[in-house]
This record gives sequence, C-alpha cells and structure tokens, in this order.
Amino acid sequence: MMFRLVLLATALVAVFGGVDLPHLRRAIAPSRAVAVTSIGGSVYDDRARGRRKGRERQDVRRRNSENQDGTYIGDLLAGHDSALARWPERLERPITVWVQPRSDIGAWRADYPAVAREAFEDWERTGIPIRFRFVDDSSRAEVQLRWIDRFREPISGRTLWARDDNWWILDGSITIAMHHSRGDALDSAAVKAITLHEVGHLIGLDHTADQSTIMTPRVRVRKLASADKATARLLYTLPAGTVR
Repeated sequence: MMFRLVLLATALVAVFGGVDLPHLRRAIAPSRAVAVTSIGGSVYDDRARGRRKGRERQDVRRRNSENQDGTYIGDLLAGHDSALARWPERLERPITVWVQPRSDIGAWRADYPAVAREAFEDWERTGIPIRFRFVDDSSRAEVQLRWIDRFREPISGRTLWARDDNWWILDGSITIAMHHSRGDALDSAAVKAITLHEVGHLIGLDHTADQSTIMTPRVRVRKLASADKATARLLYTLPAGTVR
C-alpha cells in the first residue's frame, strides 16, 4: 500500500463591510512517497479486495444520495475530484492544536487566541466525531494556528493540510491575517468568522456557492449555518476516499 503526503492550500476570501475580495486557491505538489509492502499477497486477494472496495463505494454513494439534502456535500466532491477527505474518528484521542499565544503585529489583540479556540469548539459542537485539545508546545501539535499581518494576495486566511493515499487527513496548519491585503484591520468578529472558515477546511470541507454559509468563498456570515453543520455531520458518516 502506498502512502503519500499531500499538502493542499485553500484560502479564505472574506467579505466584511460589503467589500468583495476575489477567490484564490493554490495546490502544493505532493512530497515524496513512502511504499509499505507486505509479503504473501495473491491475485485472488487483490481481486477480492477490489470487489469489497467496490461494494463500499456503492454504499457510500447510496448514503450520500439519501442524506445530501440540506448539505453542500456535492461541492466537496466536485472540489476534490469525487473524493472526500476527513480526519479519522478522534473522540478518545483529540486532535492537538497549538494557537500562537501572542504576536507583535500592531493590530493583534490579546483576545484573538481565545476567539480562535472558540471557532474550533464551535465545529466540535456540530456533533462530528472529533475533538480538539489545545496545547502550549507547538512542536507537539498536529495543527498549528499562526497570525500574520496580511497576505500579499487578497485573502484573509489560509489552511494547509496533509493526507495519506486513502484521503485521511493527518495534520494541518492555519494562518490568519490581522489586515485585509488592502490594509483594513480585522476586528474580533471578523477573526472569528475567518477562523471558522479555515477550521472548516481543516476538517475536510471545501467552498460552496451558498452565500448563507461560513464556507462560501466570500464569507458574509459570522457563525456556522445549518448547512455547514449538516455537511460536516454527513462527511463524518462517510469513509475518506473516492466515491466513484
């Protein structure tokens, strides 16, 4: 079985105060692959495994079709070439998160780390089978959140995550800007909305055209919509990987 580490970058494009910012999406090429081989396999086993995976994919498509109303799961499939990426269940072993506790950026405020942690907790409360645990040591965290003054591109946040060949997310990082690229400072409400959007990417969600949601490319809301919650819950009932 081949494992491959892939980094994907998705950028938040926020609208606050009625100013539209264009969408940016960037993909980073796969890093080196590490092959893990086993001894004693057979052609029969490979064919049986293929039939089993085929039945599993049919089951995923059935469950997706039955439960997609009120969600934008179709946008996830379109954005990832008919594949779903998510974390394995992490209730007993929470995902460790480090939030940069301070910054010398002029517009940075002392309440921003707490605001960012609230965004992670809001996604927890949707009922998906993952939990987050905040740690003080960045080197021990699977997810790191850092602050930046501004991006050169017209974006307000960026998320990178790594996955294996089976589309299970392994770790990630989030960067949140204190200013729009044009220079306007972002307040706590904007930082919360930006972080909600980026954590949505971190757990496997992609952009949707539904402007009432936190995951639209131009964010116009300040909290999770029912479609955000329903899509996350549906995603976490389905296995990672292709559904073709």
